[in-house]
Amino acid sequence: MKKGVFGVDVGGTTVKMGLFSEAGVLMEKWEIPTDTGDHGSRILPDIADSIRSKCTDRGWSAEDVLGIGIGVPGPVTKEGTVLKCVNLGWDVLPVSSELEALSGIPVFVGNDATVAALGEAIAGGGAGCQNSVMVTLGTGVGGGIVVDGSVVYGTTGAGGEIGHIHVCDDEDSPCGCGNFGCLEQYASATGFVRIAKKMLWAEDTPSALREIPADQLTCKDVFDCARNGDALADRAVTLCCDYLGRALASIACVVNPELFILGGGVSKAGTILLDKIVPVYQKYTFHACRQARFVLASLGNDAGIYGAAHLVLSAAR
Repeated sequence: MKKGVFGVDVGGTTVKMGLFSEAGVLMEKWEIPTDTGDHGSRILPDIADSIRSKCTDRGWSAEDVLGIGIGVPGPVTKEGTVLKCVNLGWDVLPVSSELEALSGIPVFVGNDATVAALGEAIAGGGAGCQNSVMVTLGTGVGGGIVVDGSVVYGTTGAGGEIGHIHVCDDEDSPCGCGNFGCLEQYASATGFVRIAKKMLWAEDTPSALREIPADQLTCKDVFDCARNGDALADRAVTLCCDYLGRALASIACVVNPELFILGGGVSKAGTILLDKIVPVYQKYTFHACRQARFVLASLGNDAGIYGAAHLVLSAAR
């Protein structure tokens, strides 16, 4: 009988790791630094070493572990090959087979946002929901789609790249992906700040945002000022949420989710975010999709390790 499952969430700064029971209960969690030197060549060996150490502490062998689930910041094929992770220094890398060779344990790999969506759908804000879409609003905009309890990967692992839905034809600045007018340019933390700055530069409207040095302005500042009645900040938030609401309305017409889960740092804005998005969503989506619920993510930074562990548990069922 197997004794546990490891869930791993690889970030650009730290690798979050968790040990779960076969019932999906988190027993222990910890972090190790992400060593991105030498094109990230030490990342997988470091993960294997850390897992081996935990097994030794518990008197386990590799045969006692059901598997390792791992979420990485890049597109992933169904076979567990990563198609470039710029933040980690990886090009095309067969993560599943390499980590299996290092650890002697079966490995299951997914995109980090998709894996976080699975974690929230199973154990967080969407617990018990079989059809959900998670949108992660952070430095960028990521996402994950769960249909009938299974993650949607797509042909090249790019299923759920919500941040790169085209939403604006008039954008003259490029997105990080090279295209123009992507949702990420408006609905990310940097997007809210960018739009607020554009409004500040384009007009003389009084605003509390002008009292904050431009290089220190944060997404939280924009939301705080909007919440306190600042007209310019409110217009910036409204515009960005309009783009997001329209994008989610389009997504709903494709996957018809029961639930949208909003996570990432921007989601900490709370009810003001939902109050701006939901009416736009309901205005533009197909009538049969209007009853989709919106909730805020509840697992925080643990969503990735929960989802990664459930990659293993769902494969074992």
